Amino acid sequence: MINVSDPTFKQAHRIMTVHSNAFSEAVLSARDGSPAYMTGFENSFATEAVPNALPLARNSPQKAPLGLYAEQLSGSAFTAPRHSNKRTWFYRIRPSVQHGRGFRQVDAGLIRTAPCRDESNLPIAQMRWAPIAIPDEPCDFLSGLRTIATGGDVHLQLGMAAHVYVANRSMEDRYLYNADGELLLVPQENAIRVFTECGFLDAAPGEIVIVPKGMKFKVDLPNGPARGYVCENYGNYLTLPERGPIGANCLANPRDFLVPVAGFEDQEKPCQLFVKSLGRLYVTDLQQSPLDVVAWHGNYTPVKYDLRRFSPVGSVLFDHPDPSIYTVLTASSEVAGTANVDFVIFPERWIVMEESFRPPWYHMNVMSEFMGLIYGVYDAKPDGFVPGGMSLHNGLIAHGPDVEAFEKASQKALVPERLSGTMAFMFETRYPLSATAYASQLHLLDGAYPSCWEGLSRHFGRSLPLA
Repeated sequence: MINVSDPTFKQAHRIMTVHSNAFSEAVLSARDGSPAYMTGFENSFATEAVPNALPLARNSPQKAPLGLYAEQLSGSAFTAPRHSNKRTWFYRIRPSVQHGRGFRQVDAGLIRTAPCRDESNLPIAQMRWAPIAIPDEPCDFLSGLRTIATGGDVHLQLGMAAHVYVANRSMEDRYLYNADGELLLVPQENAIRVFTECGFLDAAPGEIVIVPKGMKFKVDLPNGPARGYVCENYGNYLTLPERGPIGANCLANPRDFLVPVAGFEDQEKPCQLFVKSLGRLYVTDLQQSPLDVVAWHGNYTPVKYDLRRFSPVGSVLFDHPDPSIYTVLTASSEVAGTANVDFVIFPERWIVMEESFRPPWYHMNVMSEFMGLIYGVYDAKPDGFVPGGMSLHNGLIAHGPDVEAFEKASQKALVPERLSGTMAFMFETRYPLSATAYASQLHLLDGAYPSCWEGLSRHFGRSLPLA
């Protein structure tokens, strides 16, 4: 029988626990002042910002160490199968019951939640928007959220919303948690620092952050005004897709995902906590920071990932494979192989296919596609689709390469070609996406977008000459 008070057991336990330098504001690595991380995806982690803050061999001791409160955040039902059971134990200065009182509803601004099908009267069509400028008036991540499209029904925990954030100041003493879904943050202009109950993560353009449903956080701007995209996933959690015949390697590898070590704020000063629930926004006033978790263990965690570590696979002889081979993360639905949400990227890669039209082909997809460009040029839309912009092609709305991309790809000599300096992405869902009133009325909506296909000429009866 193990005696947990035995000094040998305690020493072994402490060796296995990730320690960090304890500061009230943040936890930084000793090397360069950047955040410290643990590696892995959906692993179970244990970390403490102050030595001896984690209890030994039990989750809820009669007296938690250091006068802390033990509290569990559940991301799944208690009885969910072990492989899908998500929970994290927090050891915090004050319990969250002190954060959950006195909520009052406030204006949600430009945030919308499905279903909101009747906001827009736009006809069905291909849609594209120019980048939304970062405003001059003060706005942080929360006040700078603008919903572009929604689909599904948050009450049924199905579907998603696509947002853009534009911010010119840090959230500082404003905090948020989202009871409607997990958030996938995709920075496009300048880095963000996401400070969560589990610690904090830095993410620059080309990286992503997932904030779990129900986890409190705030977003700071270490490098000035920032812009990016957000996928709000109402359904099953994002996970790594099955590789199938690809085998055990490539695509997104678990060891490249980073989870923060424990870091906390010990601040006794007035602040505000916002919660988004069933599409409504509420706020309560607190007298201390809710990011007061000194230690934690579990598998329900925020995570960051560098998209440039994605190892793409592709055709090495002929034909263009389906874009599903570039799926980084997927959230399943009850229909096998049909996602509630897929997060797909189009990264740097070699294209070498012989006697093949190399860009994405013309197609009518039963899935809906919300697309954005982080940096570079997207090969199927070299003109008009710029970093920070976005497009929406709903289910069974035809789309594909514009005239320039078609002519170039049809006539060029097919030598090996490297697509460099580019990173586009797609939020793909089984649900139709309805543009919000805000997005429908934006002057940035490109009314001329469908004309990019008008110059596609008739070639029947003659072949296109090679250059």
